[in-house]
Amino acid sequence: MRKRSTMIALNSPQKLHGAIESAFDSEERKRKLWRIDKLGEKTYLLILSEDKPDLSNAVLQFGVSEAGIGFETKDYLPLLERIQDGTVWHFKLTANPTVSSSEKCKTGERGNVKAHISDQYQVKWLLDRAEKHGFALNENEFCVTGVKWYIFRKGAERNRVSILSVTYEGKLKVTDKKAFCEALINGIGREKAYGLGMLTVVKG
Repeated sequence: MRKRSTMIALNSPQKLHGAIESAFDSEERKRKLWRIDKLGEKTYLLILSEDKPDLSNAVLQFGVSEAGIGFETKDYLPLLERIQDGTVWHFKLTANPTVSSSEKCKTGERGNVKAHISDQYQVKWLLDRAEKHGFALNENEFCVTGVKWYIFRKGAERNRVSILSVTYEGKLKVTDKKAFCEALINGIGREKAYGLGMLTVVKG
């Protein structure tokens, strides 16, 4: 956390996105989910991918490598096999809750996508998506535990990008195993390239 490159990357998710993409040999760009997470007193980069990455360069750039241990990979299938309808899990999701404006642009395209900035609508955003993604939520059993804006420049034209990151934590109940496993694999919401959308669970 004291590395200058790490401090910059934690506020500029496009830098971590680039490091993650470079950790895979495949010429075909496949979707990956990732998230910066604090577990105990340590900070981790969690990645979910179809192929196995080589994060050696990312470790040198942003992390620590003590006694040759810089990163580890694990099979995701055992967790997916434990998912069953009716089971209860503690969950964590860092997502980008947004709404598309109903106003049409002059070009006829859909309106602007805007972030939900109030706690009330951030909670409603997840409640509205629960059924589609195969789980049920009790509004009294989850809450927003973190909110952060990422503002950075992107591309050759250095366009300004603003992304709202909202972290939810609580308990959920699986109602549709297939849909829920798809949510675990593919994520929920927008801006997945920038570390949002990953849903993680531990048994409740």
